Amino acid sequence: MHSPSGMELAGLAGLLAAVPAVAFLGQSGRRHTGAARRAHLLLAAGGATATGAALAGCASALLSMQEMHSQSLATLVAIGMGIGTMTLLAGTVALPGAARGPAAAVRHVLDGLVIAAAIFFVGWVLIAHPTHLLGGATPNECPAVLIPAILAVLALGLTGVLGLHAHRPRRHTVRVGAGVSVMAIAATGISGGICRQRDGLVLSAVLLLSAGLILVAWAVRAADRPVRISGDVLERGGAYAVVPMLGILAALGYHLSAGGTMDAYGYFGLSVEGLALVARQYLALDDVRRYTVRLRQSEAHFRDLAHTDPLTGLANRRGLQVALRERPDRAALIGVDMDGFKTVNDLRGHDVGDAVLAEVGARLQRNLLDGDVAARLGGDEFAVLMRGDADEAVLAAHRLLAVLGEPYEVDGGQIFLSASVGVASTGELLHDADLALRYAKQRGKNRVERYDTGYDELLRRRGTLTGELRHAIERDQLRLVFQPVVALPSTRLVGGEALLRWTHPELGAVRPDEFIPVAEESGLIDRIGAWVLENACRQLAAWLADGHDIWLSVNVSPKELHNADYAGRVADVLAEYGVPAQRLVLEVTEHAVATDMDELVRRLAELRETGVRIALDDFGAGYSSLTQLRTLPVDILKIDHALVAEPESRTGTAAPLVDVVVRLGHRLGLEVLAEGIGTPAQRDVVEEAGCRLGQGSLFGWGVPAEHFESRLKSSRSHVSRALPAPRTSPPKDATARSQMVRLGPGIRQLRALLPTDPEFVAPGDDQNVGSVDSGREMGQG
Repeated sequence: MHSPSGMELAGLAGLLAAVPAVAFLGQSGRRHTGAARRAHLLLAAGGATATGAALAGCASALLSMQEMHSQSLATLVAIGMGIGTMTLLAGTVALPGAARGPAAAVRHVLDGLVIAAAIFFVGWVLIAHPTHLLGGATPNECPAVLIPAILAVLALGLTGVLGLHAHRPRRHTVRVGAGVSVMAIAATGISGGICRQRDGLVLSAVLLLSAGLILVAWAVRAADRPVRISGDVLERGGAYAVVPMLGILAALGYHLSAGGTMDAYGYFGLSVEGLALVARQYLALDDVRRYTVRLRQSEAHFRDLAHTDPLTGLANRRGLQVALRERPDRAALIGVDMDGFKTVNDLRGHDVGDAVLAEVGARLQRNLLDGDVAARLGGDEFAVLMRGDADEAVLAAHRLLAVLGEPYEVDGGQIFLSASVGVASTGELLHDADLALRYAKQRGKNRVERYDTGYDELLRRRGTLTGELRHAIERDQLRLVFQPVVALPSTRLVGGEALLRWTHPELGAVRPDEFIPVAEESGLIDRIGAWVLENACRQLAAWLADGHDIWLSVNVSPKELHNADYAGRVADVLAEYGVPAQRLVLEVTEHAVATDMDELVRRLAELRETGVRIALDDFGAGYSSLTQLRTLPVDILKIDHALVAEPESRTGTAAPLVDVVVRLGHRLGLEVLAEGIGTPAQRDVVEEAGCRLGQGSLFGWGVPAEHFESRLKSSRSHVSRALPAPRTSPPKDATARSQMVRLGPGIRQLRALLPTDPEFVAPGDDQNVGSVDSGREMGQG
């Protein structure tokens, strides 16, 4: 045992300076969780092992006899510090941001091994014969130095790789790797110094070891912040692999040209380099394969998204077009559009609407056969591409019509919808099915229509009508005709209905049932309706100024009626032309009742507040119920011509439907007008039912204003306005009749009286229904 020198004591003191750094790493590991905790604890364990091995080696050399500085002690120190260095390298690779995962960490280690093998081989060439760069200082008798030396070059290579591929900010990870590299070099120096009995080398290496560990602790503390994930999936940039290979080739060429020979160390370096490159290439190819698979999967996923409707899971329009391009020879397309779906969105909200659409898609999907494709084209429009001919497609369309017409259970309630269906089996399926679908909607909805070549001509004509109708007012192509309304049974002219006509210089006379739907669909109905109302009021004002006792009715589109300012517009027109409001009757088709009932009642009530009368047109051919009749603020029921003509298709002369409607209207306090009277027999039926107003071809078609005025003059010249005297003894064969009954002073009520009632008046002349100044005379009591 010998006395320690000052240099040896300084070395021990330097090692003790590394202890706080190890303690800091341990505390940092306990503070963190997950990957950061594991990495910091590995660094702390590696630093403690390396420091402990160095301290033990130095202490053993200091306390033992001088001759005990041997290869065995150096080997033990090299092994201990090598374990510590390997643990430090593992902690470095495990740091958050050093690699994306275990596979990336393995790639980084292999890349570092490629660089390390090249450095090792070049170093072997420099210290081997014939270069023999270190001369007598070559540690040939200290093979234990190889362990820390190999780990040192591996640490250097790994640090270089992390500098290229670690996540940002990279500088903290690179600093940790640099600190580990310094410690590995120090381990090589300590082992070599102990083996060669060089205290100066040991002291320098000990101080270097402490500096490296302090650098690691400082870098870990600075790196304790989030990293920004970045980097190339394939980690492009192969200079770190190419440059080492070039270095090996250059060193090998120089060594062989100088007469050097290969020994075990040289073969070891080349073998490690080759194996590392092969393993790295294998992993790179595996990365490329897996990346290609993910790319294909992503492409397939986005392709599915591009061709799939996200709400229903059916194909979208693009997906249907792809299926149409690949369709078999026998294929048909069924186009489906849900009727009235917009009302569901407006009244129940879009969430409920989406649920209904999803259920529509599910029902279509459940009724598909193998090879069929169902698609949602947008909104509430769907399509089904199926195998089969036109007849099979029509049968399938009727089946789908029934399935889609079943109630939809949503939010604890039921929603009822119908569908319009178009079928096409030849030509441009999508175009032809869409035309058939539009034709099905125009013909009343809730039906199946098969494509016909004539639909193209209808579509072209509809487009022409839309374009020409926009300029019909400016070009003075529109005109009004007036159809008489007569009192029964005298047929005295008491009112009229303003009817719109359109005569085009090239298209000729266009029927109203053709251009009115075009006006509604194109949004022109408001402008045209305003023109009709203004011209009708102007003409009515002129007739009233001439002393004619007349009222006039004007048809109102449901779209006009639902405008918030329509009642105000009507009042403004009446005021402009000085027309008494009770002289104007606005006719609302019964089909409008099928829309939002509450909204309709509000709009009609607003109109009645202006003083105008409301007529419910086409009654008996639509959707009205008894409850709705009691709710709707209307004044006149216009019996649909189909009910008036109904008795002619049966045996006998009774007209039960007309009689029921007349009695119902009178019971509700409404005036009843029978339209479409075309034969004397129909007139007899209407009069027998007690209807006081009639309209139809029997009394005259719609005529220009001047012809209508001539008839007004003729009617005024010979028709008396006197009421018939009541009969005290009605004939026994007289039928029940609806008439006004006086209940008291100023109180009247409409009742159906039998011939035996004292106040019964047998039908002779008509009551005074020409003037609507009195509510009593219009059946309003």
